Amino acid sequence: MFELTGKIALVTGARRGMGAAHAIALASQGATVIVTDINAKSCSSVVSQIKKSGGTADCYKLDVSNAKEVNSVISSIVKKYGRLDILVNNAGIYQTKPALEISEKDWNQTININLKGQFLCAQRAAKEMMKNNWGRIINISSVASGQVGVGIAGGAHYTASKGGVIGLTETLAIEFAPLGINVNSVAPGAIDTPMVQAAKMPKDAMAGMLAGVPLRRIGRPEEVAAAVVFLASDEASYITGTTLYVDGGWLAS
Repeated sequence: MFELTGKIALVTGARRGMGAAHAIALASQGATVIVTDINAKSCSSVVSQIKKSGGTADCYKLDVSNAKEVNSVISSIVKKYGRLDILVNNAGIYQTKPALEISEKDWNQTININLKGQFLCAQRAAKEMMKNNWGRIINISSVASGQVGVGIAGGAHYTASKGGVIGLTETLAIEFAPLGINVNSVAPGAIDTPMVQAAKMPKDAMAGMLAGVPLRRIGRPEEVAAAVVFLASDEASYITGTTLYVDGGWLAS
C-alpha cells in the first residue's frame, strides 16, 4: 500500500520541519522528490538524507510567491524528469503580531506566500498533471483556518491565509477532477516544528493549548507526513476536496 515508485513529487518549503518530513516520507515510498525552498543550499541536507536512505531527490530554489519562478522551476523539473505527479504545497510563514499592529506589508507577505503561492504552484502543476490524467495536489492548511472554533491571537494574517487554502482546495478539487487530479488539504494542529519554536509561545500558554488536545502532547512532523503520503497514493483515489485534520483530537474536544 501507498506505493509511489515512479512518481515525481514536488514539495515546497521543504528545507526543515514538516516540509522536510513530507519529502522524506514520500521518498521512503519510492517517489523521486524535488525538495524546494527559498534558499536552495538549505535543502541539501534533506536531499542527502533521502539519498543515504536509498531514495532519489533533487533540490531547486523556489519562491512560491513569484509566478515566473514557479513556472521556471516546474518547467525545469518536467524537462529533467519527464512529468510531475505530486505537489505538496507546504511553504508558509507565521510571524506573530497583534491585529492592530499588522502592516499592509506584513499582510501581503503572509498572503502572498501562504495562499497565493499555493495557487500559483497548483495552477502550474495541474497543467503538467493533466497531460497524464493523474495528479495529486496536497495543500497544507491549519486547524486555525475558520469555522472550527480555533483562532490564534496574533495570527490574523496567518489564519486568514489558511482559511483561504481550504476554500482554494475545495474549488480546485471541483475544477481539476475531470483532469484526473485530486486536490486535498491537510490541516495540522500543534506540531513540533521550527516555525512553532520560533513563535516562542510561553510555557503556560502551550500547556493551556495542549490541555485541550485529548492526546495531551504536541504532534510530530512525521505524523503529518503520513497523512500526506496517504493522500498522494492510489489508496486515496476517491478522496478529493477534503481537509484531513491531524490534530491529536483537538477539534473533537
